[in-house]
Amino acid sequence: MTNAQLDQLSVRLVEPSIAQARLITRQLEDTGIRFVHSSRSGMEALAALRDVPADLIISSLYLPDMTGTELVYAMRADDDLAHKAFMLISSETNPRYLDPVRQAGTICILPKPFNGQQLRGALLSTLEYLDPKTLQLDTEHIDIEDIKVLLVDDSPTARNYIRHILGNLGIRHFTEAQNGKQACALVEREFFDLIVTDYNMPEMDGREFTEFVRTRSGQSSVPILMVSSEQNRNRLAAVQNAGVSALCDKPFDPRLVRDLILKLLASR
Repeated sequence: MTNAQLDQLSVRLVEPSIAQARLITRQLEDTGIRFVHSSRSGMEALAALRDVPADLIISSLYLPDMTGTELVYAMRADDDLAHKAFMLISSETNPRYLDPVRQAGTICILPKPFNGQQLRGALLSTLEYLDPKTLQLDTEHIDIEDIKVLLVDDSPTARNYIRHILGNLGIRHFTEAQNGKQACALVEREFFDLIVTDYNMPEMDGREFTEFVRTRSGQSSVPILMVSSEQNRNRLAAVQNAGVSALCDKPFDPRLVRDLILKLLASR
């Protein structure tokens, strides 16, 4: 990541505290960012984005009129803002409050306070999200445009976000399912090169779906990437035992997903 790249990145900072907004703005400027505009509430930010577009929206979790979670979901429901990069800054650690943000597709959840290295890492992920050329899979052995991917997640917002990331890799063919039960039916009648699934889903979760694919389907060797915000170690161990090929946290680093997918597809 170079200062020249960051020099072109425009940021909308949503922070109710004037003192915190000034501090975060200085930290952003220290990385090379020149264009930072501030809003103190969610509604103010949504209105401002109509007049002054931004590449990245950075928000606190708690705002005067809504939460950062509600802000990102409002963005994802708006055609003009749906694919804007979003980053959350919060001292909150309770998964109950952070999981919905992860599901909505956030570049990063930065702790408060954060250091310069954490900020630069998050900005690097932002640049990769915004510029597909930085993420294109470079391989002579895989025709990435022919890869067929099954996305399994009960959140339409999460599926849209993951599809956007995978689309930046050059993948074009997607089939979607809302839960493991729907995905089982699709696996029984259609061949896939890669399955990307969530863990927590109604009717049939990611572990049960993985077990079905590995033991009861005709595609027992298909690579399965699980993308989940699940933190329970026992549950994650059960998922690994069920046969997932790789686990990835929400929010995820686009570079990590790219490298995992390349490794999984190359090993087939």
